[in-house]
Amino acid sequence: MTAGAVAAAPVTSPLDVERIREDFPILRETVNGRPIVYLDNAASTQKPRQVIDAIVRHYERDNANVHRGIHELSNRATDAYDAARQRVAALLGITDTAELVWTRGATEALNLVAYAWGMNRLRPGDEILLSVLEHHSNLVPWQLVAQRTGARLRFLEIDDQGRLELSMLDDLLTERTKIVSLTHVSNALGTVNPIREIAAKAKAAGALMVVDGAQSAPHLPVDVPSLGADFYAFSGHKMCGPTGIGGLWGRRDVLEAMAPFHGGGDMIEWVELESSTYAPIPAKFEAGTPNVAGAVGLAAAADYLGGLGRDAILAHERALVAYAVQRLREIPDLQLLGPRDLSERSGVVSFTLADIHPHDLATILDNEGVAIRAGHHCTQPLMKCLGVGSTARASFYLYNTSAEVDALVDALHRARGLFGY
Repeated sequence: MTAGAVAAAPVTSPLDVERIREDFPILRETVNGRPIVYLDNAASTQKPRQVIDAIVRHYERDNANVHRGIHELSNRATDAYDAARQRVAALLGITDTAELVWTRGATEALNLVAYAWGMNRLRPGDEILLSVLEHHSNLVPWQLVAQRTGARLRFLEIDDQGRLELSMLDDLLTERTKIVSLTHVSNALGTVNPIREIAAKAKAAGALMVVDGAQSAPHLPVDVPSLGADFYAFSGHKMCGPTGIGGLWGRRDVLEAMAPFHGGGDMIEWVELESSTYAPIPAKFEAGTPNVAGAVGLAAAADYLGGLGRDAILAHERALVAYAVQRLREIPDLQLLGPRDLSERSGVVSFTLADIHPHDLATILDNEGVAIRAGHHCTQPLMKCLGVGSTARASFYLYNTSAEVDALVDALHRARGLFGY
């Protein structure tokens, strides 16, 4: 701590973080001779032993293709795969498991909606409402849809704290609005958007509501159907699960009215040479050999998060972010971005430090064993809106500690010294 700084209040957490850390083998790794301080959770989270073991057990004991075999291994793999859908659905409050479609992650889930619904339903003059906060995965697919259908993109702007200008909704939501697609939590600023309020207004205007939940599913106690949306996309690797697996929740009636996204095995009911009929949802959208081990691993992650308690995870992150913000404010020339009211943000803290490029900061911090993210965070329009090329981003999760925040702050002080500040 620098001379004259006021000591930050200790973090009071409902989680036994030291015990939790024992579940994560990678947290015992060292980087450049120092214990790793992993603060890049908005990009991808680490995996507990329970998830790693579930994947290994599947490959050691039950590995086979699903839904096609009669032999014992196929039956066991099928049972595990189908049970995984139920376990993940339970974590997210989804009672109708047929409404949960497996995808490779939130990006594919958003593309599924854009192509299977947007490409087939939108016409010239229709409008798609997005925001300047969006990750490229919730922007580029809609750009492609607009280019091919003649629909028009419109955008909610943000205030100086990175919060949506909700006053614009009344003007932007018209009878021409067919899709509203917004992030629940900004990956770049941590802004938590009032999705229920926005969804209610979108539905009143006759529009479908799509939610990018990549950053909310891991961090908020989300009950997906109660959000009032029509679709919700999420990724497994951001919630202690493996990469290559995620999901799309969609209202049954909307999913059933949509055309398939991919064609191939397991999504068919009957195939003739010149035509086919399709399986019921969710199989209709799950062509090909599925990521069985990924689903099994994600189910183990869902059990793990559910066992800790979603409210407890959120309370821990909020306490840690409050501590981090207080400590970061000690650093001269450091500018914090995002909502000042910490109840309006998740476990993400983005900042700039003097005129030091964020990539240089991240390199120096890596030498100290501290892993953060630096860049535009796949939100280039947002960076332009903020008037910066990139930011440094520390993002926290259930296994992070106040001591790791201190390590981040100490490393940033050393970075200032290296640049002569």
